[in-house]
Amino acid sequence: MTSDSTILPFRKPGDVEDPLTAILRDGARRLLAQAIEAEAEAFLAAMKGERLADGRDRVVRHGLGPVREIQTGIGPVEVQRVKLRDRGAEAGSERIRFTSALLPPWARRTRSLDALLPILYLRGISMGDFQDALGALLGKDAPNLSPSVVARLRGEWESDFKRWQRRDLSARRYVYIWADGVYLQARMEPQAECMLVLIGATPEGRKELIGFQVGMRESAQSWHELLVDLKARGLTIAPQVATGDGALGFWKAIEEVWPRTCHQRCTVHKTANVLNKMPKVLQPAAKADLREIWTAPDRAAAEAAITKFVEKYGLKYDKAVTCLVKDRDALLTFYDYPAEHWEHLRTSNPIESVFATVRHRTIRTKGALSQDTARLMVFKLVTAAAKTWRKLNGENQLPKVIQGITFRDGVEVIETPAKNAA
Repeated sequence: MTSDSTILPFRKPGDVEDPLTAILRDGARRLLAQAIEAEAEAFLAAMKGERLADGRDRVVRHGLGPVREIQTGIGPVEVQRVKLRDRGAEAGSERIRFTSALLPPWARRTRSLDALLPILYLRGISMGDFQDALGALLGKDAPNLSPSVVARLRGEWESDFKRWQRRDLSARRYVYIWADGVYLQARMEPQAECMLVLIGATPEGRKELIGFQVGMRESAQSWHELLVDLKARGLTIAPQVATGDGALGFWKAIEEVWPRTCHQRCTVHKTANVLNKMPKVLQPAAKADLREIWTAPDRAAAEAAITKFVEKYGLKYDKAVTCLVKDRDALLTFYDYPAEHWEHLRTSNPIESVFATVRHRTIRTKGALSQDTARLMVFKLVTAAAKTWRKLNGENQLPKVIQGITFRDGVEVIETPAKNAA
């Protein structure tokens, strides 16, 4: 037997050498250094007109800041900040300062990571597990994602939420809004908590979270408090259309706050409500018949499809038919607006799709950690998701809606001047 051992030790995950990742990090470091250098050069060029009394440049280079690591999606990358000095600032006068947009003074993580953390939490990863979960991607120590750092981040999220709740809305306007109440079950709480949510479409066609608060879905008072708060902070111009479920107390509240806003019932909620009043064996056929209403090319065809539904099911399933026809007008409001917007106006799905992830989180953890945490995480998820929300189709039609131009069956009505009598 030989004395040489044939037992080879396994490498720990953090000790695995990855030449490709090393090359990527080195490339990222070089590119970032070049970008910061170009940014500083551009600032110096813009300050060329600023000179001292003896003709020398007022703003000059002043070396480099200390080396620090920025946590990125490919691990830590070392960077140095370019320092510039204002040689002409006198006591009491304003100093010219250079702040890198690429590398803020106290940045330790890329913004994409900051947005990722609350989403990972909602996906089922607890704050204490972030470092282990991301260590393989961000380096074995993930120094800027330790539990204490994440706890401080949570405090920053709370501050962001409070500022957002108090933000000035006087410069904002929303052409359309979507309303819904979303239930979340907090752990150790006696009942599910309802988040009252409003999302709006700006005149440029972008969707934004307008407001949300805890309340009762069917309570007009809860919705009234939310709307009055928004109005008090400057949102005085009423939206043209509001879309939501018919069961909301929202409709009574909006009549009081914005009485001129048109009502559009969510066709997805209405379909579910009608089908719940019918036998399961008939539901697929009835669902197809209801879809014929919502997808009709014009109001007349939609009215005909409603009449057909009433004749087909009214004799045996009067409750289902009553559920449909009681909101007949509000279900067809979208026909008075541009056809490009119909897909958006018919349903409150912009809210439902966002909160699907939130529900996934509460199921994974058997309920959110607490009501406060649930509200905070909902806010961070929605604000992160808002960056990827697609714009409304036909955003060029929104100025016409604001101007009050009439649309009939989705088409702009062009008034022709009457000819003068001979």
